[in-house]
Amino acid sequence: MPEALAEARAAADADEVPVGAVVVRDGVVIARGHNRTVETSDPTAHAEIEAIRAAGRVLGSDRLIDCDLWVTLEPCPMCAGAISFARIRRLYYGASDPKGGAVENGVRLYSSPTCHHVPDVYSGLSAVAAGDLLKTFFRKKR
Repeated sequence: MPEALAEARAAADADEVPVGAVVVRDGVVIARGHNRTVETSDPTAHAEIEAIRAAGRVLGSDRLIDCDLWVTLEPCPMCAGAISFARIRRLYYGASDPKGGAVENGVRLYSSPTCHHVPDVYSGLSAVAAGDLLKTFFRKKR
């Protein structure tokens, strides 16, 4: 999670919502990403999507079997779907997102019978640190 938090800080430094993600395979970070929606004018440039795309390039595959994703915030519906389609083995996330999350909040995508692949999910990891980054960012915006 420290690597994902570093990515979240990089997002904040770029005036992006501070969410960071890393893809790990065999204990090694193979890809990383942070929110870049403003920079790229792309609403799909969430941290998870950026990291998944980078991992796919590294592995030469759209299937990230045996890979784990560490992200600082509960994934939204778009990202939860991408995690499923990428066949991520385990999802670790920090702060819960009651408003926009789709794993343990909102649509709870992985509980849907139409979800093709369900990763093992571990939540609440470094939740305070991840939440503090978000709170500080939005406090400055107001």
